[in-house]
Amino acid sequence: MTRRYNAFGPYLKKRFGTVVYKVNVDAGFTCPNRDGTLGVTGCIYCNNDSFRPFRCKPELSIKEQIRNGIGYLSGRYKAGKFLVYFQPYTNTYASVSELELLYSEALSAPSVIGLAIGTRPDCVDEEKIELLETLARDYFILVEYGLQSIYDKSLSYILRGHDYQAFLDAVNMTKDRGIHIGAHIIAGFPTETADEMLAMADEISGLPVEFLKIHQLQIVKDTVLAEQYMKETFHTFEYEEYLDFLVDFIERLSPDIVLQRLFATAPNEILIAPQWGRTRQQIIHDITERFIKRDAVQGSKCVCLRH
Repeated sequence: MTRRYNAFGPYLKKRFGTVVYKVNVDAGFTCPNRDGTLGVTGCIYCNNDSFRPFRCKPELSIKEQIRNGIGYLSGRYKAGKFLVYFQPYTNTYASVSELELLYSEALSAPSVIGLAIGTRPDCVDEEKIELLETLARDYFILVEYGLQSIYDKSLSYILRGHDYQAFLDAVNMTKDRGIHIGAHIIAGFPTETADEMLAMADEISGLPVEFLKIHQLQIVKDTVLAEQYMKETFHTFEYEEYLDFLVDFIERLSPDIVLQRLFATAPNEILIAPQWGRTRQQIIHDITERFIKRDAVQGSKCVCLRH
């Protein structure tokens, strides 16, 4: 059967010859949008409990978190190698010397073949990129830049604290240095039309972005967005609507871009909207079925040339 989209798991297995999983760690970072540098509330949708795994505990050392994660993933998924994923908050938001110690500790763990580093595009500089470039000579180093939207009106609405140009600057600083570049976007901001959301596929396809995470806007408790939503609700993706949007988007996306995530699943106890009532496995199944039903393939409607 034709592979409908370029998924992360198969990409890693082909590259490394075995099942590779991410081991999430919390290194205790904060964010300039929370520590007072840019703001104190964070982006209006942000509640890190919506995606932090229960094994990801900052009170434990990096090595302990990795050991716990590898033990779980090896037993459940028969993973053979691992990427250490620095996930919560902004994982380049420290001095280069501190980052070097943390990254080196993670890479010293058995079976670890690289790092995935979640960060903001306004929290890298030449010195930090040089550190990652050095690590990338021996390891798989993926920097995942939180873009969220290519539209400044949306970045302003979510109180992001940077504009789209900051993302472009970070990508230009990172490219051609052996570091893999990832981006993360959110679909469904009330500031954007459906056509504008889909146009992000065209724009990203023309950039040197190798990996992409896409997910629907979720409204979770204890966020500024939740307060706004409770005062005046706005449209969020219905389930079937999102499946169709996702297929439309991926058809327009370069087939070279590897898809790391296609949707979000915040814990039910903090999720306000949208309430889909599906498990992760059900959503993956329905996405696959929607691709087959529409005979859709990633990149079949891509019009942009890759850089």
